[in-house]
Amino acid sequence: MPAPTRPLLSQMSYHRTTLSLTVTHHMKREFVISIIISLTFLSLGFALLHYELIGYGLSFFVFLPFALGYILGKSTIKTISLWGLIISLAIFFILLLSGGLEGMVCILMAMPLIIVAVALGAFVKYLIKKNQNKDKKGNLIKSSILPFCLFLTFAFIETELTKNEQFVIEVKSEIILPYSPIQVYETIKSVDTLDAEKPFLMKLDLPIPQKCVLEEEKIGGIRTCYFEGGQIVEKITELEKGKILRMDVIDYQLTGRKWLGFKEAIYLFDELENGQTKMTRITTYTSELYPRFYWRPLEKIGIEQEHEYVFSNLKKDLKIKHGG
Repeated sequence: MPAPTRPLLSQMSYHRTTLSLTVTHHMKREFVISIIISLTFLSLGFALLHYELIGYGLSFFVFLPFALGYILGKSTIKTISLWGLIISLAIFFILLLSGGLEGMVCILMAMPLIIVAVALGAFVKYLIKKNQNKDKKGNLIKSSILPFCLFLTFAFIETELTKNEQFVIEVKSEIILPYSPIQVYETIKSVDTLDAEKPFLMKLDLPIPQKCVLEEEKIGGIRTCYFEGGQIVEKITELEKGKILRMDVIDYQLTGRKWLGFKEAIYLFDELENGQTKMTRITTYTSELYPRFYWRPLEKIGIEQEHEYVFSNLKKDLKIKHGG
C-alpha cells in the first residue's frame, strides 16, 4: 500500500489542528457561559432574599441549585461546565463574606445541601439524556430561562404559603457548678469581659460575645450583650435572685442573620443537695430556614456552642471570685 503523499499529510495535519482549535474554542465558550449562568442565578436569587421577596426555603437552597445542575447537565462538555459552576460558587461566597452579608459558618452549613441539589439536578438530566433516542444539543442560555422562571414561581408560592408560619424552637444546655445559686447568679447576671477557650465554630466566625451589661436589676431592666459585629438587647421579664432570670430579646443586630429571630434568654438556678448548683441556659428563637430537618440540628449546634463559651467563661470567673 503506497505511503500518503506530502500534500495529503499536510491536509490531514491541517484538519487535526482545525478540529483541535474548534474543540478548544467550544470548551472556552461553554466554560464562560456556565459561569455567566451560575453567577446570574445565584446573584438574582440572593437579591430576592436580601429584599425579602422570597424566603430562605426549599426554593433557594434546593430548587435553585438543582436547576443549575440540570441546566449545566445539558452541556456537551459537562466537566468544563461544572468547573464553571464551582468557580462561580467560590466567587459568589467570597463576595458574600467580603460584603458582610453572610458569615463563614452559614455558608459552610449550606454547602452540603447545595452540592447535593446540584449533583441531583445533573444526575436527573443525565438519566433523561440517556433514555432519549437522540441527543438534542441546545443553547445553554436559552435553556436556562424556563428553569429560572420555574424557580421564581416556586419561590413566590413557597413564600406566600410560609409567611405566617412561625415555629419557636428551644435549645437547652446545663452545667453543674461547685458554688451556691446566689454566687452563680451574681456572676452571670453581668459580665465585664468574656474570655475563654473558643469552640470550633467560633474560631470560624460564629458571633463571639464580649460582655453583658445589666443596667437595672429589676423587672423591665435592660441587659445588653455585645458581640464582635453586633449586639443583643434583652428586657427582664422575670427575676428571682438565685432562682431564675428570664429575659425577652427586644432587639438584635448580628451580621447576616436576618433568618434567625431571637425570642427569649433564660437562666435557671437549681440548688443541689451537695451545695452545688445546676444552671440551665435556655435560648428560644425562630428560624426562616427550610427544610427544617436539615437546618434545625445545625442551628442547635451553633447555639450550644454559644452556651459552651458562656459556661467556660463563667467557670473561670467563679474560680477567680470564689476559688475552688
